[in-house]
This record gives sequence, C-alpha cells and structure tokens, in this order.
Amino acid sequence: MDFRDSETVLGPQSADLLPASATTAVKIVIVGGFGVGKTTLVGSVSEIRPLTTEETMTQAGAGIDDTAGVELKTATTVAMDFGRISIGDELVLYVFGTPGQERFWFLWNGLFEGALGAVVLVDTRRLEVSFDVIGRLEDRGVPFVVAANTFPESPSYPLDELRAALDLPDEVPIVQCDARTRESSRDVLMALMRHLYNLSAPPGR
Repeated sequence: MDFRDSETVLGPQSADLLPASATTAVKIVIVGGFGVGKTTLVGSVSEIRPLTTEETMTQAGAGIDDTAGVELKTATTVAMDFGRISIGDELVLYVFGTPGQERFWFLWNGLFEGALGAVVLVDTRRLEVSFDVIGRLEDRGVPFVVAANTFPESPSYPLDELRAALDLPDEVPIVQCDARTRESSRDVLMALMRHLYNLSAPPGR
C-alpha cells in the first residue's frame, strides 16, 4: 500500500478534492501531551492544506498549562488539527490532532467519535506528560500505537526501555519518528493501520 504523492499541498483548491475512486474512509486521531508535535505531524503528512486551530499562548494559561520543557512554545492547538492522506486509490485516512492541554481534553469525546484508532505521540524528554493520555485511551478501549518523536535535543532510548517506562503491553506497537518529515509520519500511520488490521484478523491467521 503506497501513499499517493502529495506535492500539491499548496496547489489549487481542486487538489483538495477526493479522488473519484475513493471508496473507504478511516478516521484516526493523533493524541499526546502538550508540545509533543501533533500539529507538526498532521501538517507534514497531509496531502491537503491542513486545518489548524493554533492560537498564540497568553498569560491566561499561566499556572494552568504545564510548559515545563517547552518554555519557548508560543502557539498551541485549542480545538483540533485536521488533515487527509490517500492510501492507494480507494482508502483515505482522515487525521485529527487533539489539543494537548488537559483543560481542552473535554473536546476528545467528539474527536474520538467514529475513530478506529489513535497514535500517541511522545517526547522522550517528558514521558510523564503521556501517562494520562495513554490511560485515557486504555479506559476507552481505543486501539493505539506509540510514536516517539525525535527532537534535536531528545535523549534516545531503545524501544524496549521506552515500552517499560510507559508500561505498554507487548501487543502495543512502538516506533520512532520525526514528525517534521512526511515519510516518517506516514510510516507511523502505516504502523497504526497494520495494528488495526492485525486486531481484526481471525485468530490463528
């Protein structure tokens, strides 16, 4: 399953139209703590101009949003990010990014409605901001994969150590990624699709 080339992200509006051959659409959600790169991933992988709801951070969030480790961040998602990517000629993924601040988590209910699965994006410098996110997915019974986003100053850990630190069961895939690059972000989505396929396959296949 190859992804359709999408160098037309900034092209004419007609490039945003679904191909006539598309027959199946799948909704997936990108989740994670504050500042882990969700908006970047959606923007890098989308074949259309992504919809973002980023707003400038103000003093209103001081003392409420935990900005430890991302003190230089100046904008944040307040509702959702949205992008789209086609797989082959028939399958289309609709990709929704959630806001990371806990005060906006009430929006998750709507964003997860109809979603088949999720990607948990984590920052190895701040793994603790991912614990509650993973717990919420487990409570909801949402299938997910974990992607460790590579920041220039992030420590690199073997995947088995990350799995232990996040207390992930063996059946949950975990991958490394660079959310800034389309190829790497695409591979994360493919890891989720393979995971969903394996979960739906008959036992003993």
